[in-house]
Amino acid sequence: MDMNTSQKRATIYFDPDLHRALRVKAAETDQTISDLVNEAVKLSLAEDAEDLAVFEERALEPNLPFEEVLKDLKQRGKI
Repeated sequence: MDMNTSQKRATIYFDPDLHRALRVKAAETDQTISDLVNEAVKLSLAEDAEDLAVFEERALEPNLPFEEVLKDLKQRGKI
């Protein structure tokens, strides 16, 4: 990762075993620990964004009371 003035510095404390794994992975992939952590955070935030998008899409779906769902299943012979 190229260091530039737009990057921010943070101190992060890792579990010793996790830190050791990060050091090994960084060495094996010719990346820095910062590169690995940045990528992991980006992936996590992207998953959150996808989850929120799906939630927003489904927010417009009608709410069905549980009792109505059970009644419908019973009427259709599903339970």
